[in-house]
Amino acid sequence: MSQKRREFLRNIGLAGAAAGLLPSNALATEIFESKGSEPEKNEDGSFVLNILQTTDVHCQVHPHDELFWENGKSVFRKTGGYAHLATYLKRERKKNPNTFLIDTGDMFQGSELSVRTTGAAMVPLLDAMNYDLYIPGNWEVIYSKAAMQKLLGALQAPKICANMYHDLGESKKGELIFQPYHVWSVSGIKIGFVAYTDPMVPIRQSPNYSKGIIYTQPEENLAYYTDLLRNQEGCDYVILLSHLGLSQQIHLANQEYCKGVDYIFGGDTHERVRKPIQCKYAKVVEPGAFGSFIGKLQLTIRNGKIVGDQYELIEIDAQKYKADKAVSALIAAKEGPFQKDIHQVVGYSKEPLYRYFVIENTIDTLVLDALQWRNPEVDIVLSNGFRFCPPRVTRDQTGNVPITHGYIYDMLPVESAVRTGEVTGKQLMDWLEKELNNVFAKNASERFGGWVVKFQGMKVKFLAFGEKGKRVREVMIGNAPLDPDKIYKVCACERDGDPADMLCRIKGVKKPRTTPHTLHRTMLDYLAANSPVSPVPHKNAVALDAPETLLTQVWGVDYEFR
Repeated sequence: MSQKRREFLRNIGLAGAAAGLLPSNALATEIFESKGSEPEKNEDGSFVLNILQTTDVHCQVHPHDELFWENGKSVFRKTGGYAHLATYLKRERKKNPNTFLIDTGDMFQGSELSVRTTGAAMVPLLDAMNYDLYIPGNWEVIYSKAAMQKLLGALQAPKICANMYHDLGESKKGELIFQPYHVWSVSGIKIGFVAYTDPMVPIRQSPNYSKGIIYTQPEENLAYYTDLLRNQEGCDYVILLSHLGLSQQIHLANQEYCKGVDYIFGGDTHERVRKPIQCKYAKVVEPGAFGSFIGKLQLTIRNGKIVGDQYELIEIDAQKYKADKAVSALIAAKEGPFQKDIHQVVGYSKEPLYRYFVIENTIDTLVLDALQWRNPEVDIVLSNGFRFCPPRVTRDQTGNVPITHGYIYDMLPVESAVRTGEVTGKQLMDWLEKELNNVFAKNASERFGGWVVKFQGMKVKFLAFGEKGKRVREVMIGNAPLDPDKIYKVCACERDGDPADMLCRIKGVKKPRTTPHTLHRTMLDYLAANSPVSPVPHKNAVALDAPETLLTQVWGVDYEFR
């Protein structure tokens, strides 16, 4: 698609969003369609289309340590970085100009550079990759609805999402915020894309982030848009782009309203699908996170028909794909005003830092250790089951792993107030059961996108794959079993927009108090006073029916995280 056409489409989209209007179906082909160049054909008249996907890069602009699970142990390699991704993309486009590049969300949250510029620094970097299509992820709302619209609107390529609506007040649903679908046409072949993001965003995240948005379930209109793409737009192939999480995407691909969809290109849960998961109605893939991988689907066309598809997950090896000089210079320019802060070493760890295991990780142990150090009077410290933040294992001349100011933001992009409150043992037990079901629910549609919630001062034994509401087998607080009637003092971080009596999704907290401390300040002070730290997981959470090295919450299908 030409730059001139990109600008036309972008301006049309912005005007429509500003007016709160969507084009009629009669105009859909013009507004929602982009065209590839005439492909080079093989001797038999066949040709290949490439469709590439990134997701959940979380503003990781540099190569970083990445964890792989090989032969039953953790192995680390340097991967990712937008300058290295740019080199890979240039090679692919040179081999096949008919290459279509998509990002399926979480592109504006996850680093100090993004926070310090309210996401704006990411816009020229994303444009430099020459993406052809975007969808919003669950974290695109982190700076508010208006900021999301401004950031995504500034990107050159089209944006689509069929389940995010303007909230007109009193839960009255207005128009869609983004165009619902897009069509890519190449030499008489049409590929249709429809997109959905996680409707549980207002529950999973701080409610104020998504204020002004109404999310709906995909089943409300997926069949409609699939039919529209197939029978009105005449698409030969339909790809559903989603930021729902792999469990939810597998569930979706097995529902009748997904009939007519060929592939689901997923995101959110950072899973690495190397072999497409064949479900009843569609194949499902998800290409990892942090720019470490790119998913590549090749469609073979012969005699005007799609006769084959081949998928692979490409590792963006920082050694194999050298940094593109122009993109490296752009990154340096954007980081320039903040470079001293981002790269300042604020502490050291004796242990590799990672956040890949479902139950406990060293990064979360570090966060809990810091909160407990700052709040020694509480019984239990709580932290969310986040997934984002790439590993850090490379040691410097001290023999330890340096922790930079920027890495604090990688671990915890949101600066939150530290709060305390009181809860009963019964509240804790009910909360644990609910949180465990969010991760391990037998019904995939009930699984949230995060890992097991983290805690310290409490030891829990549970059945990950047990019956809903009956997973917890033992809870020890201090040296005594949990007492349902006893009052316990807890500490957690504030979520923007939660009721005053809620902490870490525990409702009805008594005597809630906002302390003078913030999460980032607590981390910085703890590291200054205690480095080098040794955040070895304390086995506060123990699954009786799963290994502590569990790397995915997905089960029952042919899939392995590695």
